[in-house]
Amino acid sequence: MRRVYLDNNATTPVAPEVYEAMKPYFLDDFGNASSIHWYGQRAKAALELSREQVARLLNARPNEIVFTSGGTESDNAALFGIVEASRSEKKHVITITIEHHAVLHTAKALEKRGVRVTYVPVGASGVVDPGDIEKAISPDTVLISVMHANNELGTLQPLEEIGRIARERDIYFHTDAVQSVGKVPVDVEKLGVDLLSLSAHKLYGPKGVGALYVRRGTLLRSLLYGGHHERDRRPGTENVPGIVGLGKAAELGTEHWESETERVGAMRDRLEEGILQSVPMATVVGDRLRRLPSTTNISFDYIEGEGFVIAMDLRGIACSTGAACSSGSLEPSHVLSAIGRREKARSSIRFSLGRFNTSDDIDYTLQILPPVVEQLRSLSPRYNKSAITV
Repeated sequence: MRRVYLDNNATTPVAPEVYEAMKPYFLDDFGNASSIHWYGQRAKAALELSREQVARLLNARPNEIVFTSGGTESDNAALFGIVEASRSEKKHVITITIEHHAVLHTAKALEKRGVRVTYVPVGASGVVDPGDIEKAISPDTVLISVMHANNELGTLQPLEEIGRIARERDIYFHTDAVQSVGKVPVDVEKLGVDLLSLSAHKLYGPKGVGALYVRRGTLLRSLLYGGHHERDRRPGTENVPGIVGLGKAAELGTEHWESETERVGAMRDRLEEGILQSVPMATVVGDRLRRLPSTTNISFDYIEGEGFVIAMDLRGIACSTGAACSSGSLEPSHVLSAIGRREKARSSIRFSLGRFNTSDDIDYTLQILPPVVEQLRSLSPRYNKSAITV
């Protein structure tokens, strides 16, 4: 059976170059990067090269990069770290309603500790108005956290405008850029962020490793206690093979993001237009201009999303109904609910393309998808095919 992977927002395959770069650090160069002997220094050198590679991708300084276990830890470290380091008696955090649960659940945990959190709504397109962020600011605001790209819709948030607002008010600004790093330009200076989260497995690196950019001078309290690793930001023996993989993935992202953006975006557009032309009552969800080139979210009336994903998988095509971390949840997508599409949430499908997709993948998907939709709709008692015009 032909297999087509269209769920790159959930995770990406490890690039062959990344795999090859990692292998020596499992076998020959296995030292602890904190050891002072030859083995340790080999590992330390690899660690610092990776730090430079990640910094280059973000236009940051190497000493502003802290290695973590992934995006979730980076988000937790940013939110908890800023709040705990703040000397304010009352503390207020601002975020938006369509954040990844790694931010939303952390914000809820902060509320239980007495921190006031404002969840700013977004528009029907999935984009927040910077003016609404500014209106939410109060004298005790210590942090604004707004994601760069939404994982379900692909919509890009106006970070540069929000960054200017944060700087003018002397408020720390964090972004979860897990979905955008390596896919679109991410420049911490242009965006005006003080903290940025990323994860290796979203940009063709290994799972279980990520990074947090922390602008020099940012007051951040560590979540963990132990040794003096990562300049006292994150104790624990470093995952050298994983970090090497992240560094190589960042290097590839720096070299190839522009050409890949154009190629992947063209395939996404062809897939999207092919679906809209061949399937009636299909609608693109979210802003079609301000979004990642890799992502489209399409709602199909009269189908149930989980059934669609299973039916497509049986024919060799992998896609999703939304965030992978919410798989199995009985609740409709909080993202689609937040943009006023709760009634469509269970019939919306995310297709996310990547570096290893081909034009043949799109052809095959456009061949398989329309009859799957028609078959599923025929099972709905509310579906009346004769009343539909394409």
